[in-house]
Amino acid sequence: MMMEQELKVKKIAVLPAEASSVPAVLDEAGVAFQRIACVDWEKDFPYAPEVSFRIAHTGNHILLEYQVVEDSVAAMAGHDNGRVWEDSCCEFFVQPTADGPYYNVECNCTGTVLLGCGPRREGREHAPASVLKSIKRWSSLGAMPFTERLEKTRWNLALIIPVEAFFHHAIISLEGMPMRANFYKCGDKLTKPHFLSWQKITVDHPDFHRPEFFGSLLFA
Repeated sequence: MMMEQELKVKKIAVLPAEASSVPAVLDEAGVAFQRIACVDWEKDFPYAPEVSFRIAHTGNHILLEYQVVEDSVAAMAGHDNGRVWEDSCCEFFVQPTADGPYYNVECNCTGTVLLGCGPRREGREHAPASVLKSIKRWSSLGAMPFTERLEKTRWNLALIIPVEAFFHHAIISLEGMPMRANFYKCGDKLTKPHFLSWQKITVDHPDFHRPEFFGSLLFA
């Protein structure tokens, strides 16, 4: 069994006004990238793009950046809470309390977000529009939908996620909080479908809704 990963989430003083400033702020704070490199269903889905993420917080906001290099990209989902997992998609699943529901924050390569909450895959509640609007996003590929581009592409994605995005919790400050989480990269409908995770998942078929395989985050 793979050892559970643990990650300390650094607190920084600067809250960027826009998500486009997140990479520079994280650079300035010396926040390191972590790889998303577990190819959990390698027999059926062997393709593995190059993916990494880094995360920090300001007390009441999470700053999250992804870096991706993959053989094709697509962004067909044109509205929030759409089928972003079928596109070039990075995902952050997080469980704020040990025995409570978890959130899936899924974002395609043009910053379209899906946010759900629940204890399991079935019956998840989508976030209302007001909550989705509170999540700031930036992508190096712009914000307009597009069909699959069959060319090697490097892209960056940055998010600013306020604590209000955890709409079934009343979090005042992230400081000192332990959480359970996993980070993913997928592209269900791409020419090379793939399913990668930060913390390894050991089930037979692709399924990211597996909180029992989450790793540990500690917000400093």
